[in-house]
Amino acid sequence: MRNLRRFAFLLLLFASSAFSQTANVSGDAQLTGTLTDPSGAGVGSVEITAKPEDRSSGMIYKATSRTDGEYSVGLSAGKYHVRFVRAPFVERAFDLSFAPGETRTLDLRLELERLSASVVVTAQVEPITSEDSPAPVTVISRTEIKQRQSVSLPDLLATQPGVSIARTGPEGGLATLFLDGGNSNFTKVLVDGAPMNDPGGFLNYSNLTLDNVDKVEIVHGAESALYGTDAVSGVIQIFTHRGTTRTPAANLFAEGGSLSSARGGGQLSGRLGDFDYSTAASYFQTDGQGANDGFLNRTVSGNFGYSVSDSDHLRLTVRSNSSFAGTPGPTLQGPPNLAATDALHILSSNLSWDFRAGSHWEHRLSGGETRILDVSADPPFPAFVDQFNRAGLQAQSTYFYRQGIVAGGYSYEVENGFPGGAHARRNNHAGFLDARYRPHHRVTLNAGARAEANASFGTRVVPRAGVALALRYGTGFWGDTRFHVFYGLGIKEPALEQSFATDPCFPGNPSLKAERSRTFYAGLEQFLASNKLRVSADYFTNRFRDIVSFAPGSTITSACPFETGTYFNTDLARARGVNFTLQSQPLRWLTIQGSYSYDATRVLRSANPFADPALVPGNPLLRRPPHSGSLLLNAAHRRLNWNLSGYFTGRRTDSNSRIPVTRGSTCPRTTRPGGGCPLMGG
Repeated sequence: MRNLRRFAFLLLLFASSAFSQTANVSGDAQLTGTLTDPSGAGVGSVEITAKPEDRSSGMIYKATSRTDGEYSVGLSAGKYHVRFVRAPFVERAFDLSFAPGETRTLDLRLELERLSASVVVTAQVEPITSEDSPAPVTVISRTEIKQRQSVSLPDLLATQPGVSIARTGPEGGLATLFLDGGNSNFTKVLVDGAPMNDPGGFLNYSNLTLDNVDKVEIVHGAESALYGTDAVSGVIQIFTHRGTTRTPAANLFAEGGSLSSARGGGQLSGRLGDFDYSTAASYFQTDGQGANDGFLNRTVSGNFGYSVSDSDHLRLTVRSNSSFAGTPGPTLQGPPNLAATDALHILSSNLSWDFRAGSHWEHRLSGGETRILDVSADPPFPAFVDQFNRAGLQAQSTYFYRQGIVAGGYSYEVENGFPGGAHARRNNHAGFLDARYRPHHRVTLNAGARAEANASFGTRVVPRAGVALALRYGTGFWGDTRFHVFYGLGIKEPALEQSFATDPCFPGNPSLKAERSRTFYAGLEQFLASNKLRVSADYFTNRFRDIVSFAPGSTITSACPFETGTYFNTDLARARGVNFTLQSQPLRWLTIQGSYSYDATRVLRSANPFADPALVPGNPLLRRPPHSGSLLLNAAHRRLNWNLSGYFTGRRTDSNSRIPVTRGSTCPRTTRPGGGCPLMGG
């Protein structure tokens, strides 16, 4: 009898448990779907988390997508905040409600995160992971910018491989950049897609700050097939911050130091439903070390986006850099000029619309404008004003398929300026085609071309091609090995004053041809010690043709009592070298980065070597050191961070030999008013 009662009790307990489990299963909900990348391939290892909006419930449901992108999450009925996370894709988040027993299907297309340090945007028509990029690229992430507490763009770029910064004077003095041996006007600079260069490629980096900046990409090699004129030796693009947090994020800072130096500013960013925003403003002032050595700089930046739908996005970016600097002149050669000043204002804006049409097509329309105003005062002479603007429109359509993409587009740009006081205008048209193909998961092929119709030099076609190979996948001491090869042609239009100047002594030459480059890069990247050590080496050879040079004339008139001359395409030069980089994390809290660049430049042909000994064929190009390098150490412990950075440059050729020019003539932007013109792109 006792055994019978015991058996009945166990039977009742089993039935009760079975009833409870059945009720629980019938009340469960389920979220399923497939996650794909832009090509339609499945994305595995995506972490899916569903967190109840009822904070009293501690249950968080999790799942991971399979290699084919399919996933399934079982959860109880209720309201949840669901997140899909996997680097380097954009995080997706939804607020969803589930009824008891409901099964919901949610298929998502995951886009690469454009601000990720492992994603390259500038080197391709569509974003690509850095390991698959055929073109050599250096990516500077927001983490590194924050760790180094970098304030200005030149300070950040000075430590990068292949980059040489030339400064004239202290803060506020002319700052120019040479990339892999190219001239200072051979690198195209973009801010969120808007070009910052003057027509003709010149850019003064002195007032460009890093406020509201999340990422900087440096693409080595001619990229005129994608970006047209000015992308002769490379492209640098600055990406501003995008708001992501539902709770507004605010940052305020203030600092001060010797020489009456002060800096302050703030940033506010966040997301309200489908609208994201990020705004920032900063102020910097210093009296400098000498007479008339002060510098004042103001920066205002904004990045605003709106998602009309999951496949329809609008974005507006605006950035203003305004500075005022004293220019005392060459004080080692004479007393400082106490009245000379330079005011520089660069304003850029860009509006873009991205939308998808079907599962394979994506389209992008964008338009932007950049205005540059540079006022140089040197009493008793009247102030000299340089004023330029370039505005453009671009349309691009991209077709995605499992193994790659094909993209084509059209761009139109109009340039205006006042070289020598007279208005000059230039209209440019271009069509481009670019394709990326992955026949194997270890191989990425890329090729494209652009036909540029420029009002100054006519029509030119510039191609590019590259291959990225994963030679080995490995773990342990001997890790992944990657190899890439890149080839491209570059073009640069003449500056407006070189083509349209009306100065009777130094007239422009409307027959100038485009300056051209031919670049070749080959690089090897090796990971070691379980990815704690990364070593890379890139060999490059660049050849520059039809460089615009100033040739003095022999005619002296009453209107031109000192000198005459104009511009010609004559010079020929080359640059060859190697960029080495090393990145190591020997300890969890310690990161070491180092670089070394060898750049052997040479003048091959020059029309007027008698004007300056530095232009004699066989001599190195101006202001490009053959040896340079950097070392960065970063130690992080909890909320504390220590950073030590340093760089060196070897001896570089420079010259104070100038072709005398009259006030306000053909090259006021490359030297102080009243000076002359440095040659060969210095």
